[in-house]
Amino acid sequence: MKFRHAIVIGASSGIGAELVRQLAASGTRVAAVARRGARLRALATECGSNVLVFEHDVTHGNEIPELFQEIANQLGGLDLVIYAAGVMPEIGPSEFDFCKDRETVFVNLLGAMAWLDQAAIRFENTGHGSIVGIGSVAGDRGRAGQPAYNASKAALATYLEALRNRLARRGVRVVTIKPGPTDTEMTAGLHMSKMGAATVAGTILAKADKTGEHYVKFTHRLAFAIIRNIPSPIFRKLNI
Repeated sequence: MKFRHAIVIGASSGIGAELVRQLAASGTRVAAVARRGARLRALATECGSNVLVFEHDVTHGNEIPELFQEIANQLGGLDLVIYAAGVMPEIGPSEFDFCKDRETVFVNLLGAMAWLDQAAIRFENTGHGSIVGIGSVAGDRGRAGQPAYNASKAALATYLEALRNRLARRGVRVVTIKPGPTDTEMTAGLHMSKMGAATVAGTILAKADKTGEHYVKFTHRLAFAIIRNIPSPIFRKLNI
């Protein structure tokens, strides 16, 4: 067992729920945090006594410091925090909707900062622990289809890099994971090849103690090394 006590934020479905399942099965005592309480309770019933349920909306940032301390106390310790919450509202090709953009940034970026700041404070003081943020290959370039989602994931990657540079001297691991399209509720409307959520969760846990930035697939690392360096006038004309 790599980790004894963990928090997964965004645990009610998709990759987050799979992370909870796999952590609990390995013997980790895990706090499952999400706004959909009924789903969390069903997950806890499925996984057994290793799962504690905390109903919370990540846009309510003022609640997070107190809730973080309560969770750590109930777990009896903490050595892993994973931020898996994310939204990607459907956006039409000529649609510009600030309400959707604001929700995307609140959930994907500001919620992550609020939770992972608390993790950083704790782990800096204890001198150990892993912080994992689930980004996306979508943050590597500004695609026309999802401007706010792309921006939120790019900003998350930069924030995690900054945390990594701050906390490395204290022995704290900060891990950025960049999955490609994954079969979840969020991507149900995307007609493309997708990875299974359980497979992605397994890869995340395998890399959760390896500080740095990681793509889920080696082929994605190679492909996006090329994509990131395509000049913008050319990239603008490509459907990739």
